Parts: sequence; C-alpha cells; structure tokens
Amino acid sequence: MDNTVVQTTSPSRLAPIEKWIPVLRALRSYQRAWLPRDLVAGLVLCALLVPQGMAYAELAGLPAITGLYTTVVCLLAYAAFGPSPYLVLGPDSSLGPMIAAVILPLAAGSVDSAIALAGMLALMVGLISVGAGVARLGFVADLISKPVRVGYLAGLAITIFLGQLPKLFGFSVEGGNAIQDAIAFLANLDQTNIWALGVGLLCLVIILGLGRWAPRAPGILVAVVAAIAVTVIFDLAAKGVDIVGLLPQGFPAPSFPAVEFSDLAPLAAGAFGITLVAIGDTISTSAGFAARRGYEVDSDQEMVGIGTANLLAGLFHGFPVSTSGSRTAVAEQSGAKTQLTGVVAAALVLVMLLFIPGLVRNLPQPALAAIVIVAAISLFDTPALRHLWKVRKSGFALAVACILGVALVGVLEGIIIAVVLSILQIFVGVWRPHSAVLGKPEGVPGYHDLKRYPEASRIPGLLMIRWDAPLFFANANLFRNLIRNLIAQTEPTPTWVLLAAEPITDVDTTAADMLVDLDLELNAAGIHLILAELKDPVKDKIERYGLYETIDRRHFYPTIEVAVEAFYQEGGLDK
Repeated sequence: MDNTVVQTTSPSRLAPIEKWIPVLRALRSYQRAWLPRDLVAGLVLCALLVPQGMAYAELAGLPAITGLYTTVVCLLAYAAFGPSPYLVLGPDSSLGPMIAAVILPLAAGSVDSAIALAGMLALMVGLISVGAGVARLGFVADLISKPVRVGYLAGLAITIFLGQLPKLFGFSVEGGNAIQDAIAFLANLDQTNIWALGVGLLCLVIILGLGRWAPRAPGILVAVVAAIAVTVIFDLAAKGVDIVGLLPQGFPAPSFPAVEFSDLAPLAAGAFGITLVAIGDTISTSAGFAARRGYEVDSDQEMVGIGTANLLAGLFHGFPVSTSGSRTAVAEQSGAKTQLTGVVAAALVLVMLLFIPGLVRNLPQPALAAIVIVAAISLFDTPALRHLWKVRKSGFALAVACILGVALVGVLEGIIIAVVLSILQIFVGVWRPHSAVLGKPEGVPGYHDLKRYPEASRIPGLLMIRWDAPLFFANANLFRNLIRNLIAQTEPTPTWVLLAAEPITDVDTTAADMLVDLDLELNAAGIHLILAELKDPVKDKIERYGLYETIDRRHFYPTIEVAVEAFYQEGGLDK
C-alpha cells in the first residue's frame, strides 16, 4: 500500500485553520520528490478534462466553453478547500441532464439566460453544500441506498445515451423522456449525416477499444486527436458536420448571475436534488480512494470543498460540478500525489483559453457525443444489478423502479423518486420487521428462531418472542396482533409471554400505551408479559412513560436465561 500521502509531520499551531483550509496543511507537508509526478499527472489530466468539460457542458444544455471555465475554477477551489489529495472535481455526466432539466425550461431558448441560470444553480448548490458541511450533515448523503443509487445512475445512463444518439448521427431532435427521445431519433434517421456518424463511431471504437485492451492509454485524447485530424483532412465541416469552432479567447471576470426572482424557487428545488447526488458521489468516491490508499478524509470537509468549488463556478459563468471517479483514477494512475495535480491541469486549461483558443476549433460535435455516450455506458452498472438480483430481490426491484422513474418520468423527478424509495425502504424495514418465536436447539447455546431450528425444544407454558425493530406508532398494532395470534396458536396456552427485547432500540409513546393495554389484556387472561435484555436507555423511557405502574418491575429481566430460570421457579417446575 502506498502511504506516501499520509501526513507525518507534527501538529501545527494552525491546525484549526488547516482543518477548514486543507491547502495550508498540504503546503506545509509537501515533499519535493512529489513535484515531477504531480506535474506529469496534471498534464495527463488536462488532456482528459478539455474534451470532457466541453462535452458535459453541452450535455447540460450550455455552450462548450462554459465547461472549460467551470473546470478551471472548480479544480482550484477544491485544491484549496478539499481534504482529499486525489479527488478530481469537474463537469459530470450524472449532473448534466439534471442541470438541463432545471435551466432549459426557464431559459426559453436564450443562451445568455441559460448561462445565468446555471451560474445561480451552482451558487445555490455551493451554499447548500458548504452550509451542510459546516453543520456536519455529511450523513445526508446516506439517504440514497445503494440499490436506489445503482438504479438512478442506470436510468440516467439510458437517458443520456438516447439523448446523444441524434448528435452522434449528425442531426438534432426535440425529445423529452427516454421513450420520446427514442421515438424522435427513429423518426429522423433519414437525416443521418454519414460523415458525422463515421467520425463519431471512430471515436467510440478508439475510446472503448483502448479502454478494453490498453486501459492505461489516454483513449479520449487519442480519439479527440484522431477526430480533429479526420475533420481537417476530409473537410468535414463542408460536409455538414458540426464542429466546436473557435472558442472565445480569455477568461471571464467574476460576476453575480442575474436571474428573474420568479426563477429562484424552481432553481432551489433543483439545487437540492443536484446537491444530494453531488455529495453522494463525492463522499463515496473520496472514501473509496481513502480506504485504498490508507488515509482518512472528513466527509463534512468534503462538503465544504465541493461547495466552494460550486460557489466559484457560479461566479465564473460555470455550472454545478461533482466528483468524477474516472478522472480521479486517471490522476492516481498517472502518479498524482497531491492536489497540485489539479492546479497544474487547471493552469494548462487556462493557458489554452488565454493563448491558443483555436486548439480544438476543428473538433467535431459527434466526437463530443461519443465521449458522453462512453460516460453514460460506464454509469450503467450491470454487475451491480446482477448482484442485487442474486442476493436481494427487493433491492433489485428498487433499482428497477428508479431506472423507470428517471428514464420515463424525468431526471429531477427520478432523484425525488430515488430519495423517497430509499426512505420508504428504511420505513418498511421497521414497520414490518422480522420477528421470531424462540426455542432451544440441542447442543447450541442460547435460544434461536424456530424457523431456523425447527427441531428446537419449547418450554410448555412459556412463549418466547423476538421483535427485531424499534416499537413505534406505525408497528404498535402489528406487534399486538402478532402476540395475540401466537398465543392463540400455542398449545398449551402460555402463562408467560417472554419478549427478547434486546433488538428493540426505542419505544415511543404510542407503543408504550399499546404495551400498557396489552399487559392489562394478558393479565385478564392469566398471562404475564415479560421483557428480557431491554436496553437501559429504553428502560429509562419506559419509566418516564409510567409503564412500571402497570407492568410489574419484577417482570423485567437482564437476560433470557435469568427469565427462564424465574419461570421454572415460579411454577415450581423441573428443567
């Protein structure tokens, strides 16, 4: 394991400041031996960032140049405020359709309005992210479970793929959801430009081929160079193939995006969804690289880092950004040691904008479509879906629901569906939890589920039950009915109902009232309600609720074994 990035210097008196501005710590501990590797990695990264930044800007419905502005400022911002030495931020394929879904209806065809709306959207994402990081709300990213996340990204992959196909074939269509995009594409196939399709397919073959057989080769860079060469040699612009053209020279001055007041509410709604996805991407990617490289990162500081990057992007004609696992992997494989890699890449992109804006003027638009399509393919995690099908059908069903939500309803609606399904999954787990009747298997210590050990012996007159969830308003009646049904099915009728309560982590007031009523009901039938292994914090709540006035204090036991011993003693029975 390469641990060269782990900080080994003694703590600094500036530690509190360094926590919020990690670049200070990085500068203090930087080693000269890292410089050549950071420079080389920055050069390699720049070659990837330019075409991807332009492609993802167009995916978001914005001019290609805004992707380069965004790339420069977000790399510099994260280098200063981001805690990870490897993470690479920038325009992202997973955010592009979300950004377009928010800003394009509001822009009504105006490019200038779209740029301003995207900038305001980035500012909002930045404010939400920084605020959440300062408030230590990094856990919010956990609202999206893995099955829902896999499904959401797969649905996004379908949406992106179908949306980019017309561009790959050399024409444009008006679409909507996945079905509308597919129908519009098929209806306009007669408009296909063979030259555009040829150069687009060439780029796809190069990127996918090198990715499979020479993964260390810069496939995107090779494809871009080849596409430009083909465009110049065969004069594809004269054959109807759209090209990027000459980029505006220079770099914009910071400015606050001017938008209509009425646009703020829909922008804010979109910003929350985009923030959730961006934070989830960033924290999961950061944690993955940290685990592999043997260092730790602060999730809350990650939110501050990505928030700052979005704030600066919003002020420099940019749009919301996220983390890219693929670009981060490229930086790591190229030898990156610190965020100086990102600074070098940003500086090189800036040099291109200031002095050689014509470098990519002959880059054909189908090449950008090919880059986006490859990114979309990578979002569709077939092995993960297959694994969910094998190990947990309910998780697979959640993933499919999210795929359909994103592809058929809409990207923004899809993220709402994803979050709601994640929360619903948690709720269902505690609303209808697993429960078990317990018995004692021969030769196995303790008491276990009779469904697992059908040969386990039961003690006549004693019904032992385990409830694997908190008791609260939504499942209180379910619990009471379970007890009633099990008593009715047990022969002989039990005199004790022993609840193995260790998994019960909480009891709310509704459940407490239910327990009182249940105890009175059982007492009237000559049955005692017994609780064993109840956690002390839950006991404290029960005492505050006044349950000890109804349920006898003697009916609370520290362990199941002690409760069983008391049952034998009270009945004068032999074991």
